[in-house]
Formats: sequence, C-alpha cells, structure tokens
Amino acid sequence: MLIAHLPAGYIIATAASRRATSPAIMAAALIGSVAPDFDMIYFYASGGRVHHHAYVTHWPLFWLVSALLILPLLKWLRPAWLAAGFVFFAAAMLHMVMDTIAAPLLWLAPFSVREFEMVRVPATHGNWILSFMLHWTFLLEIAICVSALGLFLIRSRRAGTDQSTA
Repeated sequence: MLIAHLPAGYIIATAASRRATSPAIMAAALIGSVAPDFDMIYFYASGGRVHHHAYVTHWPLFWLVSALLILPLLKWLRPAWLAAGFVFFAAAMLHMVMDTIAAPLLWLAPFSVREFEMVRVPATHGNWILSFMLHWTFLLEIAICVSALGLFLIRSRRAGTDQSTA
C-alpha cells in the first residue's frame, strides 16, 4: 500500500474512540499505522539494496511479540495508556495486513523467509509507483482514503452541530 496506511489509522482511532476516552488514541493509531514504514529511513540511507519489507519493522511477529511484552507492562505501570497501546499495535498489525494485499511480506520471519502476498502487481510501467497506481488494487487504497475522509467530514459536522447547540 502506498497512501492508505494513515487513513486506515484514522478509521481505527475513530472506532476505538467510541470505546475508550483516552486523548492519546488518535495519536497512537496514526503513529502505529505508519510505524512499520520507519524502516524507510534505513532503506534509503543504505542505498535501498534490500526491500524494506525484509526489515524487522515489517515482520508481523515483531509487532506481536512487542505487544505481548509491552501491553502487560502498560497495564501494570501506566493503566491509562493501555487503550492507546492496544490501538497502536492494532494499527501496526493492520499495516502488515494491508501490505500483504499487493506486496510480499515475511509473516513468519525470523523463522522463515517465505513471502506472502495476495496479489502480485506486475511491473507494467518503468516506474514501480505508476505500476501500483494503475493496478486494480489501488482502488482499495482509494476506498480506504475516501472512507476516512467521509468519516472525518461526518465527525466534523457533528462536532460543529454539538457546539452550536451548546
């Protein structure tokens, strides 16, 4: 996925905000939704010799083990942060699922280097970004972005209505 991770994080945060009142929910979801791509810094700094999905931040087991270690600590040390922590890890895992749609991901790393992907996007153009944008799977990204925008507009309208009636 190219453009839908952050909008997907917004959708997760909006859904989670209905159940949890922590003000950190939105920030946790947005950061978690793009956290796996922090490896892009190293990817470009190292000359891009290895696909960034091979780095540890794109290993689903890394995020699962991190959640299993960190969430109990949050519950014990900072219970007020637990909901935000859960949302952060849920958003990071959603990133993994979304990437698996049209790009290979190492779901079993570090135990296996077998790649999983639902659809292979062929290199139909000289630029790989153009190949992705003109592939049918990009419509899924557009749908996620439009859904997030619609959700944002609905929430903004409700917030404006609530303030005018107060």
